[in-house]
Amino acid sequence: MPSGYLPIFVFAILAALFPVAALLLARLVRPSAPNAAKLSAYECGIEPTSQSRGRYSVRFFLVAMLFVIFDVETVFLFPWAVRYRQLGWFGIAEAGVFLAFLVVGYVWVIRKRVLDWS
Repeated sequence: MPSGYLPIFVFAILAALFPVAALLLARLVRPSAPNAAKLSAYECGIEPTSQSRGRYSVRFFLVAMLFVIFDVETVFLFPWAVRYRQLGWFGIAEAGVFLAFLVVGYVWVIRKRVLDWS
């Protein structure tokens, strides 16, 4: 075995042992039987009025996913905005194609009426 792989194996063993050690240590210091007050849901110091397992509308998840998708757009456009002068016309065309894909996605969202809550 080449000696260059030894640090990798040591790191892999440490990476596997660290979570196990952390879980064992947490098991040693945690309370064995918490009382009912600690197991109840915390709601601003007031007794909970309903179950915490409420149902969410699927539209909530659709809006959340759309937010993430269009938020990631900003992450991809930031490097282009920083270096647009060095990229020249090729960079402008590339950003235009990327934005065109996003506009097509946005038009699809509007046509499917995903954002309509009525």
